[in-house]
Amino acid sequence: MNIQFNINYQTYYGQELVLSIITGRHNGVNETSQYRMHTLDGYHWSVEVRKDVKPGTQMDYFYSVLRGDNEERKEWSVMCHRLNFDAERGLNYCVYDHWNDIPEDSYLYSSAIADCVVGKKQEKVKLNNFNKSVTLKVRAPQLRAEDQLFLIGAEPALGAWNEKKALKMTQHNINEWMVTLDGAKLASSRLEVKFFIKNKADNDAIVWEYSDNRIVELPAMDEGDVMVYELDEAFFPLPAVRIAGTLVPVFSLRSESSFGIGDFGDLKKMVDWVSLTQQRALQILPINDTTITHTWTDSYPYSCISIFALHPQYVDLNALPTLKDKEQRDKFEALRKELNALPQIDYERVNDAKTEYLRLLFEQEGQKVLTSDAFKAFFIETESWLVPYAQYCYMRDKNGTADFSRWSDHNQWDEAERKQLSSPKEKAYKEVAFFYYVQYILSSQLKAVHEYAQAHKVILKGDIPIGVNRYGCDVWTQPRYFNLNGQAGAPPDDFSVNGQNWGFPTYNWEEMISDGCKWWIRRFQNMSKYFDAYRIDHVLGFFRIWEIPISSVHGLLGQFAPSLGMSREEIEGYGLHWQEELFTEPFITDWILDRVFREHADEVRQKYVEHIWGDRYKMRPAFDTQRKVEKAFAGKTSDTDVWIRDGLYSLISDVLFVRDHKDPNRFHPRISVQFAFIYESLYDSDKAVFNRLYNDYYYRRNNQFWYQEAMKKLPKLVNATRMLVCAEDLGMVPDCVAWVMNELRILSLEIQSMPKDPHVRFGHLGQNPYRSVSTISTHDMATLRQWWDEDWARAQDYFNSMLHRGGPAPHPLPGWLARDIVSRHLTSPSMLCILGIQDWMSIDETLRLADPDAERINIPANPKHYWRYRMHVSIEELMKNKDFNGQVIDLINQAGR
Repeated sequence: MNIQFNINYQTYYGQELVLSIITGRHNGVNETSQYRMHTLDGYHWSVEVRKDVKPGTQMDYFYSVLRGDNEERKEWSVMCHRLNFDAERGLNYCVYDHWNDIPEDSYLYSSAIADCVVGKKQEKVKLNNFNKSVTLKVRAPQLRAEDQLFLIGAEPALGAWNEKKALKMTQHNINEWMVTLDGAKLASSRLEVKFFIKNKADNDAIVWEYSDNRIVELPAMDEGDVMVYELDEAFFPLPAVRIAGTLVPVFSLRSESSFGIGDFGDLKKMVDWVSLTQQRALQILPINDTTITHTWTDSYPYSCISIFALHPQYVDLNALPTLKDKEQRDKFEALRKELNALPQIDYERVNDAKTEYLRLLFEQEGQKVLTSDAFKAFFIETESWLVPYAQYCYMRDKNGTADFSRWSDHNQWDEAERKQLSSPKEKAYKEVAFFYYVQYILSSQLKAVHEYAQAHKVILKGDIPIGVNRYGCDVWTQPRYFNLNGQAGAPPDDFSVNGQNWGFPTYNWEEMISDGCKWWIRRFQNMSKYFDAYRIDHVLGFFRIWEIPISSVHGLLGQFAPSLGMSREEIEGYGLHWQEELFTEPFITDWILDRVFREHADEVRQKYVEHIWGDRYKMRPAFDTQRKVEKAFAGKTSDTDVWIRDGLYSLISDVLFVRDHKDPNRFHPRISVQFAFIYESLYDSDKAVFNRLYNDYYYRRNNQFWYQEAMKKLPKLVNATRMLVCAEDLGMVPDCVAWVMNELRILSLEIQSMPKDPHVRFGHLGQNPYRSVSTISTHDMATLRQWWDEDWARAQDYFNSMLHRGGPAPHPLPGWLARDIVSRHLTSPSMLCILGIQDWMSIDETLRLADPDAERINIPANPKHYWRYRMHVSIEELMKNKDFNGQVIDLINQAGR
């Protein structure tokens, strides 16, 4: 069979087009056959392919632009072109395509909308026996589940504009429809056509596409010819998709049957509540394994030890076979009731109990499970990461530490051991088999939740943390991807005046980019097994990460990496005389010591600093980094000790410039240095010069550079799956972030109390972009009720300016006013409005928790925060609460979501 592919695309000297036909898929990556195309004018491109193709099959393909052997650009890879070979007598196919960039409405092609909310299934294409065939294809992503697309035209064969004789089209691909015409029955070579929708649920009401009639010019055709035309996307005057949802961490869920912590069984029950209240999205926090110390410090869900492994605490024990030992069964049931009655999570007891239970169950059921066909299929699918993860867990527990540098052997993963660890007959396999078993159970249960959510038209939205634990399995197995001499964090913001130090290693992006970001692509593709949407945690990290020296505790001495540091000459070019020692070493004087330490100033002079000259001092070598100070004050908790320790931290951070981590001859103005003593000591004229330099550096200098950095990474990740992509784009956001997010159609996060416009105190909800997620608070913030009472003057301003109400703002926040605030967020233009379960409950004074401070999930300023919040009511109680559920349904319906 001959297949001629044709496409119009304007190229420039040195560029050429390549057709890539997908022949298979391996490890989540498409395998292709490539064909270089030909042109006479640089615009009309074609190539002829000879293939043995059976009628009834199909072919997926895409186009790319090459310069030499390097790919400069390719089409939107989430949706490839699809050619159906539906002509039994077809000998020569001639295909006319157009280039597909990522469309403005790419969200409609996501699994979140197409598979969950709409749930429209693809149809089997029927074969025809026409001597000559004309196939018309069109993408129509706006259609709902009950909609059917029709083609009509002037030709008698197209209904002669009689709606009752229009041709019903077949959805042969995601949001793409086709119909094949008998070319012998077409009276003219000029087809004038149009598309319309019929809706079965609305008595076959008709909606016409919003465009002029389409014209298709047909060439002369011989017998056996099949002409295939891919037409421009059809647009219909239909309302945009707007969805309401709930955010709740899995660990925070409470049911009557859970084991002191939320689990995947509870997540399925929460889908029921979301569906009952006519919401269409359920967002959770990360659920990856974080087990480092087996203590409550592991409760931090953003510090995963594996980007693939799920946390064993989320296993639903009720979905597993019961223990045959009655004594053990009774013991665990009593413990379950005790732990489940607690107002907060007892992380250590819960995890110890679940681990003990799973080990007993493994002894009882493990052999049967590990020899099952289902487990064998799971093992083949996950073996690349599961085997090293299991050995890592075994070695962690055997050595009593996750710090693999302290293990007597196995300081790094040895690929040569994979064979023994994968063979059930080997001792090594038996040592780690328990971890295989647990991950199999967890994966099976979460996949079941995902399928359940899709069946209930609920989008399950996950969360991808920006970092990984420096002592985790990913660093152990693939250290080349990480910079272990740096710590990831965030510059100072509303959450933390000293910046945030997450402790994660930063990424070696050069290494990751060199292999096409495979590590990230595998991570995202693994997520797509369980979720239809995801939140990219700290998306700014893909532009630049805040990298803090390993010697620092706070984030003030960090710098953006990568970024364009400044030379001495550049700094002097602004008019600031360069004084390297003064600007880059801690600025410590007598007046600073007296102001910071007061009555303890002399103690600090004698013990922690040493005199240089005049009234200048430097830190003693034993205390010249924050980590050394931290170690010296370990275990000292008195107010005086904490005061002195924090004062020493501030002395060490008191520099005007930070030296570049890679190039010692480059410098970065220290973040928020305007609040430091070194800045205070400058002449007013030098302050003005420095401020100009500072603003240029942080808000203009790196914009284009960071744009290019993000575009090396994010397009590959966004196009790796069909999940709906959302991003947390809060903090010190450079202009280029919006450029990239708009280009890649990523949904932004909009929080009214943290507006992106620096000129307003509160965001105007009506100005939210459609492609965004609107929310009141995140897991890192105070809930609505807490926020309201934190700053009465701010609440009063919000009450008057945003809610347009007079008089004093009531305190504490009454339910009727919380309902008003929730309603306003729901009516915003944002595609998604996802509210924390605490903010939903704030509207009902009979339901919400009495103490609003007990609703807080995380306090970012506290790096040792214990993540233990649980819902105070069970999901079963929530399901029965008709009054509250009715309020939620009313609010959603009134908002048109």
